Amino acid sequence: MPSSALVLDDDARAVLESWIRSRTVGSGLVERARIVLSVAAGKGTTVTARELSVSRPTVIKWHDRFIEHGVEGLHDEPRSGRPKTIDDAEIIAATLEPPPARLAVTHWSTRLLAAELGVGDATVARAWRRYGIKPWRRQTFKFSTDPELEAKVRDVVGLYLNPPTNAVVLCVDEKSQIQALNRTQPILPMRPGLPEKATHDYKRNGTTTLFAALDVATGVVVDRCYDRHGKAEFLDFMKTVAKAYPRRKLHIVCDNYHTHKHDDINAWLAKNPRVTMHFTPTSGSWLNLVEVFFGIITRQAIRRGSFDSVRELVTAIREFIAGWNDRCHPFVWTKPADEILAHAKRQPTSDARH
Repeated sequence: MPSSALVLDDDARAVLESWIRSRTVGSGLVERARIVLSVAAGKGTTVTARELSVSRPTVIKWHDRFIEHGVEGLHDEPRSGRPKTIDDAEIIAATLEPPPARLAVTHWSTRLLAAELGVGDATVARAWRRYGIKPWRRQTFKFSTDPELEAKVRDVVGLYLNPPTNAVVLCVDEKSQIQALNRTQPILPMRPGLPEKATHDYKRNGTTTLFAALDVATGVVVDRCYDRHGKAEFLDFMKTVAKAYPRRKLHIVCDNYHTHKHDDINAWLAKNPRVTMHFTPTSGSWLNLVEVFFGIITRQAIRRGSFDSVRELVTAIREFIAGWNDRCHPFVWTKPADEILAHAKRQPTSDARH
């Protein structure tokens, strides 16, 4: 039997009972709380051990620990063993440096760095998890070098947030080199518990270029497919867009592709003053909302499709856009120009070493 009586105050009892009810407290702490509560209820060591399926020494151990240290005594003590020979700071510092040339690798793995530092790879992995270090991942970025960056951002974002009265804002661009691909074997359809399956190899059956004009206010898309994507095709598409919106002022958002500024385009614009062009900054095509639509049609109609010819591909594109226009919705821009510009410019000074 334990040598000392066990009496719980209200605070200690509340803590132990909350451990038992909790879904996040470890099973070890829950078991220890049950032991202490059982003994405090007047049950002896033998009865407590039998009811909780633990040994008598276990009951005595946690009874005595609680008597001596209270609730804190029920937590695990620091484990014994060989002390760490290297701390996390050294591991992270080594990780942030490129591997030596003799290893001929671009980035560290846990095993390579562990061998270099003379520690276990699990030690390296724990440090990486603790500080969110993932050397195998890479993200891309691009700073615009356009000298008119701020003016163009404010112009385009201003159109989205405060469109001109009685005017239509259209985002125009082309998605070039869309491939008519067909798999070398029939696609296996989805089944309960199994995803759709397709061969990794395919046959190329030609390409097409999709020109699209997205009406920001409604989500409606005007489209044409061409074999090429030069200035003649762009001019023809602009005429198609103008016919789709007769007697309306049009504000066209597009990128800095050279065909969009060709003399033939400028001559046509001079004859059609109701059409005004607005250009996104260099390396800033993400400001063009039609790029969002291109992502949608790629995921939903093109990427997983199988096409024996360009004609089949074009038909699929037209059918998707026809369905899209029946169920479309406005594209709403929410981020103000000031917030964009705060992240779009490279800082004049930097402590980066590479």
